[in-house]
Parts: sequence; structure tokens; C-alpha cells
Amino acid sequence: MAQVSIVMGSDSDMPVMRKAAETLDELGISYEMRIISAHREPDTFFEYARTAEERGVKVIIAGAGMAAHLPGMCAALFPLPVIGIPMHTTSLGGRDSLYSIVQMPSGIPVATVAINGGKNAALLAAKILATSDAELLGKLKAVSEKMKADVEAKDSRLQEYGYRDY
Repeated sequence: MAQVSIVMGSDSDMPVMRKAAETLDELGISYEMRIISAHREPDTFFEYARTAEERGVKVIIAGAGMAAHLPGMCAALFPLPVIGIPMHTTSLGGRDSLYSIVQMPSGIPVATVAINGGKNAALLAAKILATSDAELLGKLKAVSEKMKADVEAKDSRLQEYGYRDY
């Protein structure tokens, strides 16, 4: 059973959502991935969101651009955490998506990451799951240690060679 559901309204969102899937793969977290348009196929969407809990889903990651209704509608129907990823758009650079996801009405919370923030959405989902999974928590701590070591190595190189030869 998938612990996380990744859903997007269009295949044009795949490059961002792929980053979420890759991060979940690296952490060994099971997921399902769907393309469902809340506007173009509302019956399919309602069935998806209403049955996610029954399917074992603990967190939904929903990416959306422009009007960005997908994350909010998931949150309205799914009783567990929803993480919204606003997609970059050509008209407003993703600010339209960001505002649509972040400005949810009281009682319908959606955690929101940065525009095109697929990796961070997956890490946030993992952190939510890790509150009751010690093994996953250990993996997340290892990820943090690796990020720290990577930055330290880059700084060492800068200190040794200077910015001109970096």
C-alpha cells in the first residue's frame, strides 16, 4: 500500500513531481502517482480523494498551476495532511499558483512548499511519516548529515582554492 499519493493536474507538472517521487524512492517510502484534473474529470477526482485513506495513503502531495485547486480540494476531502506544490507558470511565474494554495479558508489547511518544490514536498511528507517511524527518522537524519557534509566540502574547496579557481 502506498503511504504517499502524488497527484498532478497535468503531465506538464511531471518534471517537478518526478523530484518528489525520486526523493521518496531514495527514502524507501511507497507512493502512488496519478494525473487527475479536478476541473476536467471531477468525478474521477472525487473518487480518488475520497478513497485515498482507504487505500492506506497517509499524506497527499498535490501539484497544481494557475488556479491551483487540486491541493485545496484534496484537503477538503482527505482527512490527513496535504502538501501543495505551486507550479511555475508563464503568466505570473507561479505566484498565482502559490497564492491559490496558500490562501485556503479556515479549517482546510494545506501545507505549501516553494514554487516547483517537489523535493521539499517529499521531505516534508517523510517528516510527517517519521513522527511514528523511527527507521525513517534515522534516514532523514542521515540526509541532513549528508547535506551538511556537502556544504562543508564546498567551503573547504573555496578556502583552499579561492573563488577564482573554484
